[in-house]
This record gives sequence, structure tokens and C-alpha cells, in this order.
Amino acid sequence: MKTSTTLSGRLEMIAAMVLSGTIGFFVVESEQSVWNVVFFRCLFGAVSLFVYCAAKGLLLPWRFTSKALSLALLGGAAIVLNWVLLFSSYSHASISIATAVYNTQPFFLILLGAVLFGERPTADMLGFVALAFVGLLLVTQIDAGSLTLTSDYMIGLLQALGAALLYAVASVIIKRLKGFSPHVIALVQAILGTLMLLPLADFSHLPIDATQWGCLVVLGVVHTCIMYIFLYSALQKLPTTVIAVLSFTYPVVAILVDHLAFGRMLSLNQWSGILLILIGSAGVNLKWQLGLSRFIGRAAMERG
Repeated sequence: MKTSTTLSGRLEMIAAMVLSGTIGFFVVESEQSVWNVVFFRCLFGAVSLFVYCAAKGLLLPWRFTSKALSLALLGGAAIVLNWVLLFSSYSHASISIATAVYNTQPFFLILLGAVLFGERPTADMLGFVALAFVGLLLVTQIDAGSLTLTSDYMIGLLQALGAALLYAVASVIIKRLKGFSPHVIALVQAILGTLMLLPLADFSHLPIDATQWGCLVVLGVVHTCIMYIFLYSALQKLPTTVIAVLSFTYPVVAILVDHLAFGRMLSLNQWSGILLILIGSAGVNLKWQLGLSRFIGRAAMERG
């Protein structure tokens, strides 16, 4: 039963990350301010989640205690602010670079998991995470010797980093809500986001054609309702280390979408980075051995 639950959690996490990788395309194509994008994402997400939860009979009886509701709202605030920072970073740095920096989130997750839950990843797991991170650096093509860090570019990097931290915080909070429907959790948070962003939305510059409205609807229905159903369900089933590595699926898809939709060319280094990310994900999921755990254990015994 546990194996079946873990497998379903992995499949849900992969599906959520694949969908997440296409978000940048719809954000850019909507041609809306970041406040409008997040507001309508929350609004359409809340409506679709309410319909789903009502159809499934998840709204009654209301099971949230005041403490659980507070946690859900706190996590929701972190998620909404995470969206604002990430979507804003797209205009300062490219989707690919912003997404790459945003994916420092797995390392925040591992750190928070160790501190708060006592989860101790093995040396082999950390080795595969490090391998995936090297791949992430190759994907971004950051060359410290030639990169010009303009103030605008730095703003984008800091926004993406802040978004990553907020995502990790939200993920840790969701792990404390086991036993509650992830669908209802997502609904509560989408409603919160709608109320939070309502005063900041610019209703004088709404979409002018069906394509732009369509992008906002997709962001709400697909990338909020469907994606967060998958994501929150997976977060409740998987250990932090597995979540961390599977999260690397997101930048791979985002960079491919950036290339296909906006013509961003991928170099040999970037393709090599994608391969390393996939190897890192496979290493954790298939429990491949690098020999690091045995090496560290042997070294510790010799010192002892």
C-alpha cells in the first residue's frame, strides 16, 4: 500500500511539474500586469476548484479547525506572493533564467525538511541532487567571467530567489496538513489570493482579445485547479528529498517551452544540463548507488 501511495505521489508530482513548466508561456502571452495575471489566476482557479470540490462532496462537512485553516491561509499567502515574484522576474530576466534560479527551491526544501522534520537524506541522494544542480547551472549558462549583472537583471534574480524561498515555506506548511483534502486546501488558498490581489488588480487594462482571456483562464483552471490538485496530493505522500529532485522536471519543461514558443536556442551545454537533471531525478527515484554513503561511513570509522 505504501509503495502504491509513493508511486501515485511521484506521478502526481511529475504531472504538476510538467504543467508548471508551461506557466511562463501563458503569463507572457496574456500581456497583462503581474497583478492582473495572479488575480485572474486565483479567481478562475477558485471558481473551478469550488465546482470540483462541490461535485465531489468535499465541502461538507467542513473539517478545518481554526489551527488548520490558519496554516492553509499562511501557506496560501506564501504561494500567492511566490507567484507575484516569479511572474515579475520574467520581465527582468528570461523565463529560462528566472526558472533556473527559482529551482533553488529543492535545496530550501531539503534544509527545511532536515531542520523541521528531522529528515536525513543519504549521501547518495545528496550526490544526485548535486548532480542535478550542476545540470541546472549548465542549463542557465551562467559564466561568472562574462556575465554582466545589470540592476534589472539582478532584480529578476532576487525575485526568483525570493519566490523559491516562499515556495519552500508553503510546501513545508502543506506537509503539516495531512488528512485534509488537497483540493479544499487549494480552494481556500485560491480564494485568499483573489481577495489579496483584488485591490491591486488593474481593471482599466483588461485583456482585449479572446487569446489573452484564454491564457488567463488556462492559468486558473489548468495551472491552479488541476496542477495544484496534483501538487498538494504529492506533497502529502512524498518525502522531501524525492520532492526536491522531481522538482527539477519543471525547469527542463520550462526551457523547452521557452525554446519552442519564443525561439530561445539551446546550446550543447544546456542539453547536457537537462541530461544531468534527468539522471539526478532517476538516481533518487530508482535508488541508484554512488557509493558515497559507504565511503563516508568507512571514512568515519577510520577516523574513529
